Amino acid sequence: MSGNRPTLEAVAARAGVSRATVSRVVNGGEGVREPLRERVHRAVAELGYVPNQAARTLVTRRTGAVAVVIAEPESRVFADPFFARQLRGISGALAAADTQLVLLYVADRADYPRIGRFLAGGHVDGALMFSLHRDDPLPGMAAEAGLPVVYGGRPGWPGAAGERGLLYVDTDNRAGAELAVRHLLARGRRRIGHIAGPLDQTSAVDRLAGYRAALAAHGGAPAGRELVAEGDFTPAGGERAMAGLLARAPDLDAVFAASDLMATGALRTLRAHGRSVPADVAVVGYDDLEPAMWTEPPLTTVHQDVEGMGGVMARLLLRSLGGGQERQEPVVTTPRLVVRESG
Repeated sequence: MSGNRPTLEAVAARAGVSRATVSRVVNGGEGVREPLRERVHRAVAELGYVPNQAARTLVTRRTGAVAVVIAEPESRVFADPFFARQLRGISGALAAADTQLVLLYVADRADYPRIGRFLAGGHVDGALMFSLHRDDPLPGMAAEAGLPVVYGGRPGWPGAAGERGLLYVDTDNRAGAELAVRHLLARGRRRIGHIAGPLDQTSAVDRLAGYRAALAAHGGAPAGRELVAEGDFTPAGGERAMAGLLARAPDLDAVFAASDLMATGALRTLRAHGRSVPADVAVVGYDDLEPAMWTEPPLTTVHQDVEGMGGVMARLLLRSLGGGQERQEPVVTTPRLVVRESG
């Protein structure tokens, strides 16, 4: 090839077929007999031919790209290991299918028109969306663009529970929270507080419901004595919520935080108030990501397979894009408790 990029004509000559046959094979077209298809693939490998993406898009009407939309600002995404883990799972599954990842963030409300235009512009074949809030316009934008979507987390907008065909991947947040609180009760803790996540997100709502269900099964909290403070899934939010709980209930002897990052903030506040963990106050988190293993003491937490869930999200979307007849269903994974020294 004298250093030049191989052409369709060169592949056709090597395979002994027409240029049109090569085009159909390399761009995903139909109607080529298997022996000819194998000859073309062999010639492509021998010559190192790289298909032209624009030509492939014309033939398949596919871009070979998927949007990953995170309804959080970029600063939050890069500070929270949850997002890094989920993106790693998504990226691995998309790369294995030779599909590009286009990452979009939502810094504030002004970003929504830009994202809506991008989704409607034919740049991607589908979308993965997560960390959505109750009033988020992103699902409507994807529907208007006609894009297949898989959601990270149980959809929580009004009417979502009744919508047919919604695809999502989540962990059983309620069951995970019940595991955490039942564990604390079994350790003899009776004044158990909860640091909730933002209650416009279904993961936080479901973990709060699990906290309440576990307490109710044990006789419940006395009237007016429920100990819940809302955080924001950040360490600073955990610090503030823990301080509020201590002000309301100085005799508190345990806390279940709805994320590991909030649990790290709670640990800092407890240390600042002279409380020993777990002797005075036991602490349990949720996620089982890197912070849980590096706290002092190491954090008891609820494990969810964040990276695996990201991969499942991507594969669900790829199967939907493949046009198969198999019906896709939401996936809810089972959490488990990881007991360490904090509780």
